[in-house]
Amino acid sequence: MNYAGVCCTVLALGSICSVAPCRAQESGLDARVQAFLDDHRSEWRDANVSMADGQALHDLIVSNGYTRALEIGTSTGHSTIWIAWALSKTGGKVITIEIDEGRYNQALKNFEEAGLSEFIDARLADAHELVPQLEGPFDFVFLDADKDWYADYFRAVLPNLEVGGCFTAHNVSGRRMRGIGEFLDELEKTPGLETEILRTSRSGISISYRRS
Repeated sequence: MNYAGVCCTVLALGSICSVAPCRAQESGLDARVQAFLDDHRSEWRDANVSMADGQALHDLIVSNGYTRALEIGTSTGHSTIWIAWALSKTGGKVITIEIDEGRYNQALKNFEEAGLSEFIDARLADAHELVPQLEGPFDFVFLDADKDWYADYFRAVLPNLEVGGCFTAHNVSGRRMRGIGEFLDELEKTPGLETEILRTSRSGISISYRRS
C-alpha cells in the first residue's frame, strides 16, 4: 500500500475543491444547500468535519459516480450534508448512523433545512451492533466514529464494499491515537486495497479504493 500525502488540488479525482462552488447555480437544490452551508459555516461543533474535508468527500462521490453510501458517525450532520449533496447529483442515497439522540435529532433538522432529507436514511442506533447487520452493497463509506473501533468497522464493512468502491475514514493523521495505528495496519495488510491519505486539514482522511 502506498501512503501518499496529497493535497486537495492534486489528488487524482478531477478538480477537487472546485466542484461544488461551480455547480451551485445548477438547480434550486444546489442553491439551497450552498446557502445552508454558508449560513452555518461557523456553527459546526460536536466533532463535525471541516468545510474542506466535507468538500473533499463531496468531490470523491461526484468524480466517481458513487450512489450507495454508508456513513458511520453522523454527529449533527455536516459531513452527511456534503455526502448527500453529492448523491443528489449522482442519483444515490446515504445510510448514516448516530448513537446520540440529541445529535441525531439536530442532524434531522439540519437535513430538512438543507433540503436533503430524501437522500438520507438516518438511523439512531449503536453502530457496533448495526454495521455488521447491514447487507449493502456500498460503493462509498465514510467512517468518523469511535477511533478504537475503526478496524472493527472496516472489517465488518469490507465484505459489502464493491470492487471499485471507496472506504474513507476521518482523523487518521495521528497514528498514535488509540485505534488509528491498528486501523492503518489493517488497511495495509488487506489485499486489493489502494490507500492514500488526503490532507485537506490537520485531521487527515484515508481514502482506500477496493481494486479487487
